[in-house]
Amino acid sequence: MAEAQWYVVHTYSGYENKVKDNLLTLVENRRLQDVIPEVRVPTEIVPEVKDGKARDVEHKLFPGYVFVKMRMTDETWYIVRNTRGVTGFVGPSSKPVPLSQAEVDALGVETRELVVDYTVGANVEIIDGPMTGFIGVVDSIDTENKKVKVMVSMFGRDTVAEMDLTQVKPV
Repeated sequence: MAEAQWYVVHTYSGYENKVKDNLLTLVENRRLQDVIPEVRVPTEIVPEVKDGKARDVEHKLFPGYVFVKMRMTDETWYIVRNTRGVTGFVGPSSKPVPLSQAEVDALGVETRELVVDYTVGANVEIIDGPMTGFIGVVDSIDTENKKVKVMVSMFGRDTVAEMDLTQVKPV
């Protein structure tokens, strides 16, 4: 059987969470977890100042859209398409088109755990960017923002370079 892929479903504005909840309830009741394993409404936390008070507010990244990871069959299409609040799948003439892995990564639909196989103080080689080929010492690691600071010796001086975790590898 084909592997589940991510599809984008268009909903009435403001109904994203209701559609997600309705779909998850249907999946649970009909025991369809193997064909519709995930339903997501991507959000981000944004600091907002209102009446002089700062607070964090959750904003939808894609208002009016819900991401559904599913194996496309006539049954799953029918279930999703006929869920209350759904206006259709995103695709030409509402024909569902799965997201490519590059699109899934770019949109931040799936969050993958990044494995860092080096520690602070370890020697690393820079494998991408303008400093490719340089060897440096890890100064700090920020897994939340996927950044690493590396102390590199250039022109007889130590310089700190900040880069993505994927741009360095242990020596």
